[in-house]
Amino acid sequence: MYSKFGRIGYARKVFDDIPERNEASWNTMVSSYVRVGLYSDSVRFFCEMVGCGVRPSGFVIASLVTACDKSGSMFCEGMQVHGFVMKLGLLCDVFVGTSVLHLYGTYGVVSNARKVFEEMPEKNVVTWTSLIVGYSNDGDLGEVVSIYKRMRREGVCCNDNTFAIVFSICGALGDELLGQQVLGDVVKLGLQTSVSVANSLISMYGSFGNVGEACYVFDHMDERDTISWNSIISANVQNGLCEESLQCFHRMRHVNKEVNSITVSTLLGVCGSTDKLKWGRGIHGLVVKLGMESNVCVGNTLLSMYSEAGRSEDAELVFERMIEKDIISWNSMLACYVQNEESQNALKHFAEMLQMRKAINYVTLTSALSACSNTEFAVEGKILHAIAVIAGLQDNLIVGNALVTMYGKLSKTLEAAKVLQTMPKRDEVTWNSLIGSYAENKEPDEVITAFKLMRKEGTPANYITIINVLGAFLNPSDLLKHGMPIHALIVLTGFESEKYVQSSLITMYAKCGDLNSSNSIFSGLTVKNSIAWNAIIAANANHGHEEALKLVLMMRRAGVDFDQFSLSVALSVSADLAMLVEGQQLHGLVIKLGFDTDHYITNAAMDMYGKCGEMEDVLKILPLPTIRSRLSWNILISSFAKHGCFEKARESFHEMVTMGVKPDHVTFVSLLSACSHGGLVDDGLAYYNAMTTEFGVPPAIEHSVCVIDLLGRSGRLSEAENFIKEMPVPPNDLVWRSLLAACKIHRNLELGRKAADHLLELDPSDDSAYVLFSNVCASTGRWEEVENVRRQMGSRNITKKPACSWVKLKSEVSKFGMGEKSHPQTEQIYAKLGELMKMIREAGYVPDTSYSLQDTDEEQKEQNLWNHSERIALAFGLISTPEGSPVKVFKNLRVCGDCHSVYKHVSAVVGRKIILRDPYRFHHFSDGKCSCSDYW
Repeated sequence: MYSKFGRIGYARKVFDDIPERNEASWNTMVSSYVRVGLYSDSVRFFCEMVGCGVRPSGFVIASLVTACDKSGSMFCEGMQVHGFVMKLGLLCDVFVGTSVLHLYGTYGVVSNARKVFEEMPEKNVVTWTSLIVGYSNDGDLGEVVSIYKRMRREGVCCNDNTFAIVFSICGALGDELLGQQVLGDVVKLGLQTSVSVANSLISMYGSFGNVGEACYVFDHMDERDTISWNSIISANVQNGLCEESLQCFHRMRHVNKEVNSITVSTLLGVCGSTDKLKWGRGIHGLVVKLGMESNVCVGNTLLSMYSEAGRSEDAELVFERMIEKDIISWNSMLACYVQNEESQNALKHFAEMLQMRKAINYVTLTSALSACSNTEFAVEGKILHAIAVIAGLQDNLIVGNALVTMYGKLSKTLEAAKVLQTMPKRDEVTWNSLIGSYAENKEPDEVITAFKLMRKEGTPANYITIINVLGAFLNPSDLLKHGMPIHALIVLTGFESEKYVQSSLITMYAKCGDLNSSNSIFSGLTVKNSIAWNAIIAANANHGHEEALKLVLMMRRAGVDFDQFSLSVALSVSADLAMLVEGQQLHGLVIKLGFDTDHYITNAAMDMYGKCGEMEDVLKILPLPTIRSRLSWNILISSFAKHGCFEKARESFHEMVTMGVKPDHVTFVSLLSACSHGGLVDDGLAYYNAMTTEFGVPPAIEHSVCVIDLLGRSGRLSEAENFIKEMPVPPNDLVWRSLLAACKIHRNLELGRKAADHLLELDPSDDSAYVLFSNVCASTGRWEEVENVRRQMGSRNITKKPACSWVKLKSEVSKFGMGEKSHPQTEQIYAKLGELMKMIREAGYVPDTSYSLQDTDEEQKEQNLWNHSERIALAFGLISTPEGSPVKVFKNLRVCGDCHSVYKHVSAVVGRKIILRDPYRFHHFSDGKCSCSDYW
């Protein structure tokens, strides 16, 4: 009696005062401890009972196992009770066996649950349903279906609970046919009028996206309970019908149905986006008003809502205020950190779970493994793999998939393949993870091998498989060897009509250099959705075609809604082609369509303004430091570096670190580039060392190129050569090209010859190797070698990329080559050139004919310099723009030293600001000075 009223102290006193206790007394006391939630005390009392030689009943054993189950942290004690059960031979008791089975299912050790199930001589519907629950909680939905079918074959009569779980699994699998078959079983058993069965049907139809069917079931129910209302609200929520779900909630309150934790949790589930967070906060307020803050289910949903909205601070606040936390609470907070890319916090949180002996399951490990996708956490990833083995979760399908994905993202494809091979069960997600890993690591042959093994094993490919396979092909040889045969297979298997596969084909052909086929595929599509438009726009953009911007206009005229991707790509095209006017128009459209708060588009607009020479506009739209993403910081540092603001680039880097934003691979490329172009050699070397020692960013080839450029420009060529020998990654063409360019600046013929040889060894048709080495020879007066190099180029049909410069006025681009005389205003241009020559000579300009790389007399060399495209473009810009306005000139190759001197003098004598952009940076000329301080 006392225990029923929660007065366990009185109950224990009565027990202690009993002079002669029988088995019933002991058994009742154990059950009392369990009933009031004192699970640890129940186990201790049980041990005391066994020590006194009292034989426990099957009911008490089942009650004790349930205590270990409900505690969430007494798995070891539960296993000990299982051992005791085996010793006494109580597994034949169906209630004891079922409770032990349920224990293992709760703790995620489904293999043990299955073993107990198979060993039980007698099973009832609760036993079967417990096993189904275990596999369902473990995420093995296919096995749930198999067990249900086995139940039906063995003639086991399902109950409401069984059908509720199976209907939910049908919904999760999206298997409508199976759902209808199960519904047939329900009708045969006469359970269609059951409220719980109807509720589960509503949920299933909601999962299928059949909200109409769900509403039909709901409207025709003779009786509805709170779960019925929660189910129909959930059906609307699952299908993104936020307003409809709120209307159902209003009706529910109007008919005075009790609002419970499930109701508010379901509603909170639809409020996780930034635009709907205001409603979520409102419901959070209602939660407080209704006194549901202490409810663990509501707390978990609040965690998920704030996590999905990217509000990890709010999620942390909810988590800290939760009085009770279950495994879902801990997993939700862990997932929040992972989702917000806070890997360090995620791993600390996981470590705290272990220290506090909190139970972990496959969801916990899957989230923790996702936090280790960066090379910085490779060691932690291996430790988590070991924990998975120790916890007996290595055979879990979802954990195995997470391990394959993690190793793939760490570029450890060999380990990823080993994990796949040792998995007892694999599905399409497993194979897709491995194939995707090979594709990301540019291993097309391995992609094809894995794809063939997948098909041989009988695992059906889906559209994600095809997308991953196509993503592995990056050059013309890949296209012929693999891309086209896979395209043929796509047509044969019917994947050609899948919209994501269509866009991937467009992308694949473009990446492999066949833009015509990309355009042809796009033109042949009967339905051109936003995904296809984005793919063809990006394909043309990657080839540097202005056609990409025309496609953006065509997309709008076709009535297809722009999204973040299409606008970002269009802004990137404007940036790469330095088309400021078009970029400004696109930015105006961004604001008009309400995308100006979008993080990715803001960064694309910043990048566009930076590459178009408008540093002031970059700073105008730059997010505040407190909300500035790493990408925004990277663009800011890169823009400062390109515009010659080297100190500001360094200051931004240090401010970024102070604000707690961790620099990445890209940050250091921009920072080292700034040091290289600014002559900050020692600072650059210090940053390179700090990159690995302080920030944990592994050195990549791009960083090595920056260091070689840094040393080479400053004349420290022997150090640059030694650095190449000791590089942590093999040198590529960029490395040798950078060294060769430095040899040209400092006229080091022998080292230049070595660099050229390495370049030609990598690619005998590399025109830059011949041109740069020829320039090294010319700068040292080796004219015979110059001619020899030029003869080699001629015999091998290798042509030099011609230099050109251009000026853009409104929508017109005027392009000029060396000695250009085809322009309609040629006469005025050359008249202006003559005028400028006279003016700057009088101002002290002396030509440096060493930049004229022809074996001619000095007068001809000087004349050749005045034929350079950037001078012709400058003259055109000056006569075509209003007095006093800035002049912008763009060049496809690095500006020569003498032209740089001319630009400085012209800026002084005409009193105008001149901006010259070459492939590497901007030069801002004003009052006879350049932003680069003559070091570039």
